[in-house]
Amino acid sequence: MDRIMAKKRNGPGRPGGQTNLSESILDVAEQMFADNGFAGTAMRHVAERIGATPALINYYFSNKETLFRAVFLRRAEKITEDRMARLAALEAAGGYCVEDLVRAFLEPTAALLDTAQGRSFLRLHSRLHMEPEEIAFALRRQVYQASTRAYAEAFARLLPDLPPRRVYHRVSLMVGAYLYAFSDTNRLGELTEGIGDGPLPGGEGDRMLQDVVEFVAAGMRASPG
Repeated sequence: MDRIMAKKRNGPGRPGGQTNLSESILDVAEQMFADNGFAGTAMRHVAERIGATPALINYYFSNKETLFRAVFLRRAEKITEDRMARLAALEAAGGYCVEDLVRAFLEPTAALLDTAQGRSFLRLHSRLHMEPEEIAFALRRQVYQASTRAYAEAFARLLPDLPPRRVYHRVSLMVGAYLYAFSDTNRLGELTEGIGDGPLPGGEGDRMLQDVVEFVAAGMRASPG
């Protein structure tokens, strides 16, 4: 036991006065993974950005995969919790429509548009399919599988004439649509060349959310034929 304690004391330890350092590491890593991807981000680059040593980064996150998972799960788990809470509220109230269900699914991610850090996560999320499969697939299953199925089943109840497989297909299209629309990788600014119709209350995020809700709801309702 004495040897174990001595080993812990000889490690880099937590720096005095920096109790929020792990959050700072996650913030910086989130931006770098969003911009450069998993392969293009090194632990030493994260350390350099925050003015720390690689050993200190390893104190909090043992390797790059652990850091990537922590970055993703920090926001993704909150998104899932919020989605499930909204779905439960809709079902408790009853009488909801397709638009209500789409909005409940999308609002937790749309809220991230309000901050630069949130937009970094959306960019990271939108490129998740390009990351190593053993990481990306496991994360998606772990975080989103149950909640996405719960929403698909709710859509199926609202759309009884739509075959279940078509419901799941349209839910997957909803996911693809919002990831592209909400990420900074979409070409809206380039396509419109600055043309706009004026901000809605709450700003660009509200307008984007409303457009995606209307688009997805119309697609969900489309004739199965």
